[in-house]
Amino acid sequence: MTSPLSSKPRVLVTGAAKRIGRVIAIELSQRGFQVAIHYNGSRSAAEEVSKACGDAPLFQADLTKVPEIIRLFSDINQSFGPLDCLVNNAARFTRFNPIDITEADWDFIHDVNLRATFFCCQQAAKQMLPRGGGRIVNISSLGGIRPWADHAHYCASKAGVIMLTKALSKAFAPQITVNSVAPGVIPFDNDVDARVQAMIDATPMQRAGKPEEIADAVHFFLTAPTFITGQILAVDGGLNDR
Repeated sequence: MTSPLSSKPRVLVTGAAKRIGRVIAIELSQRGFQVAIHYNGSRSAAEEVSKACGDAPLFQADLTKVPEIIRLFSDINQSFGPLDCLVNNAARFTRFNPIDITEADWDFIHDVNLRATFFCCQQAAKQMLPRGGGRIVNISSLGGIRPWADHAHYCASKAGVIMLTKALSKAFAPQITVNSVAPGVIPFDNDVDARVQAMIDATPMQRAGKPEEIADAVHFFLTAPTFITGQILAVDGGLNDR
């Protein structure tokens, strides 16, 4: 990257209304970033996040539609300002035996997890490159590193995000860094079934992860030396190595 970020860099967090995206947005706001909140259908939840981020601006878009992605970034550029950073957090997750996966099931996951991630990167880069640089962090998953039998479609999408991160880190260098955070087990609302508990039990750190720990990793990549790019950081308590 040929120029440093501003003292209060502008960052878009996609899927910021709930869960990990919500925590990332709030944490970045508290650490001095100007945050733009993207949501699709969760307007009321997004408004709560906006308040927690000092009335951060809200931007609605259906990321399954590329024209809406293009419109989203145009709206951000016009009313918020050109982006310094992008956090691609929006994602979908379903569980199916691969024998039962339909084309619609496959597209439901890949339209957001992989295709939207690419086009958001593309549109962000169009704002960052003329200004001398920027930073992109893609949220992938431990499922993109380790195979899960009942999540073949999801694993494929997140593995795609990991390779996309590596490819774009080369394509956008030296102006833009592109890295990925791969969360391990991060449960919400006590949604821990036997399968999830087994993963927690197998985690060397002997606990589940916290969304704040994912936000810490995102913040690291947004503020790290620009010599760090194309990297995948698994925040999984060591589970990836088992």
